[in-house]
Amino acid sequence: MGVAVFFHADLGGDELVLDGPEGRHAAVVRRIDAGERIRLTDGCGAWAEGPVVGASKAGLSVAVDERGTVPAAHPRVVVVQAVPKGERAEPAVEMLTEVGVDVIVPWNAERSQFRANPERMEKMLAKWRAWAFEASKQSRRTWFAEVAPLASTAEVADRLARAALPVVLHEEATTPLASLTVPASGDIVLVIGPEGGIAPTELKTFDVDPVRLGDTVLRTSTAGVAAAAALFTRSRWA
Repeated sequence: MGVAVFFHADLGGDELVLDGPEGRHAAVVRRIDAGERIRLTDGCGAWAEGPVVGASKAGLSVAVDERGTVPAAHPRVVVVQAVPKGERAEPAVEMLTEVGVDVIVPWNAERSQFRANPERMEKMLAKWRAWAFEASKQSRRTWFAEVAPLASTAEVADRLARAALPVVLHEEATTPLASLTVPASGDIVLVIGPEGGIAPTELKTFDVDPVRLGDTVLRTSTAGVAAAAALFTRSRWA
């Protein structure tokens, strides 16, 4: 029987109770029953696994017989994603999470069509975090993807200045992404512009020589995952 992965905040004790929305989903929607093995994670590297010994509509009880921890991956990959328009935000967040990006930073770029106010920002972040949470479970991550608060251009520039490898994608750049040397540790900060592209004033603020991904121009919702995957092939996936 395969192992299903679910989030659980507390992994202490020899018998764990998976309740709340996660437990009800496991028992009622997934119909996981006694005898099946599942793995639970706190989303921060720790996991516990064992057979289900009790199941009800309220959740599951799991007898833990294996535990472990997974160290955080290096280098850490941070994707600054300009807020896409319409329905493109959800697949962008999901794909970035599934491919293994550690931190997703929504960026209110000059040419983004997102108009920030406190209520809209709160709703947007709640959606992005929910998408990242579900995608982290679906892709069986032990370290869940983090969604940072909405960033200004100045805050993005600060991240780039502190990065081990700052990467700004731009369709008019001549330097290929593949030519960059990937560091063994620290943060790779990857900036993805909006549908209208990164504005000249923003490029000046970033003070980073931009790079191109390839000969084609990708949508903002797919450029991040393509670039992150290209970097992973020369670091974590090598």
